[in-house]
Amino acid sequence: MNVVLLSGGSGKRLWPLSNEIRSKQFIKIFQRENGTYESMIQRMYRQICKLDKNISVTVAASKAQVSSIRNQLGHEVGISVEPCRRDTFPAIALAAVYLKDVQGIDPKEVVIVCPVDPYVENSYFQMLRRLGEQAATCSANLVLMGIEPTYPSEKYGYIIPKDTGTVSDVLEFKEKPDLERAKAYMGQGALWNGGVFAFKLEYVLEQAHKMIDFTDYYDLFDKYSSLDKISFDYAVAEKEPKIQVMRFAGQWKDLGTWNTLTEAMGENIVGDAIMDGTCTNVHVINEISVPVLAMGLHNVVISASADGILVSDKAQSSYIKPFVDKLDQQVMYAEKSWGSFRVLDLEQGGMTVKVTLKPGHKMNYHSHKNRDEIWTVISGTGRTIVDGMEQEVCAGDVVTMQAGCRHTVIAVTELKLIEVQLGEEISADDKQKYQLESQ
Repeated sequence: MNVVLLSGGSGKRLWPLSNEIRSKQFIKIFQRENGTYESMIQRMYRQICKLDKNISVTVAASKAQVSSIRNQLGHEVGISVEPCRRDTFPAIALAAVYLKDVQGIDPKEVVIVCPVDPYVENSYFQMLRRLGEQAATCSANLVLMGIEPTYPSEKYGYIIPKDTGTVSDVLEFKEKPDLERAKAYMGQGALWNGGVFAFKLEYVLEQAHKMIDFTDYYDLFDKYSSLDKISFDYAVAEKEPKIQVMRFAGQWKDLGTWNTLTEAMGENIVGDAIMDGTCTNVHVINEISVPVLAMGLHNVVISASADGILVSDKAQSSYIKPFVDKLDQQVMYAEKSWGSFRVLDLEQGGMTVKVTLKPGHKMNYHSHKNRDEIWTVISGTGRTIVDGMEQEVCAGDVVTMQAGCRHTVIAVTELKLIEVQLGEEISADDKQKYQLESQ
């Protein structure tokens, strides 16, 4: 079975834990059985892989998310990289061509596309399997998953089936309605459109070639920025006459806001926090190294990260996006394929960063034109290469690099260091990468 996970945008509604680099699906707030935490994308990937050991998973993601995906899922998962954001039809088309031309998937195989961020249980993944089986054997070109609505929502589009069967032809699609229309749709047996599609790969390849002039994956990748922004629903699903929907009545939550996210959390506190006994329906997620104390609060979410602090009524937290749009700030925390970094201090002419490298991983061999850097190792062991000169490092060692100096660090064990950047123009764009000939 082939599954494409659509990894969406920046998730500004979950600020300050989400930013332009760390989207909502990478926030680790779901507790595993061993007490550690996993993110939405880790949880979804783990549950899908349990379904079938031979499953092939590809993540369709923006270029900015690749490091986070490698950090959290490893290097086995395929990634269809979108050079820029162009909505779900271009993303699915690019992923389909990636599967054929890069992964070598037979065009007659079935592909299931689903979002990466709903909160679901095992019945959802069993439904994915049935969805794929239906797409493989029925005469429909598209098979959708329709979620049995639990309330008349204005947040979702609706699918109107022709009958009440478990599998039905689709009568029509409805856009996000007002409350009264949502109630009327539910009276017609309408289903929420959860954005889950199953099809034979050759079908979407054909649709892509009908709407886009390209030859292969690499040509489509090069032309991607010129494509129109259009959803898969508008471009394909709503125009397809041979289309079916399967009803799903299991647990399904869209974790797009703090209000809905906290409903899915298994505990009220993640991180260093204390609540007094008068707090009710309060959740605290604290990623910084100072404690949070909550007293006498009701229906409130508190979230603290290196990027900022949010204290909000849960219902009101749904309206956070316009306020976050006004913020223009340095990204203070990000996960990379080699580890992570957290900005500790930022001022004119200098920035101090805590860097953590995973065992066996390294930074790119690179230089900076406009800044000097100083590394102080605080734990672990590794090796540095500075202008071709290699040396072993451990806790207490200090390495200095002047502007223009080529350098990298390679972790033997988990390696933590403090990086001090000094320069009048400190920018993420001030980085020249080089091929490292020896390690």
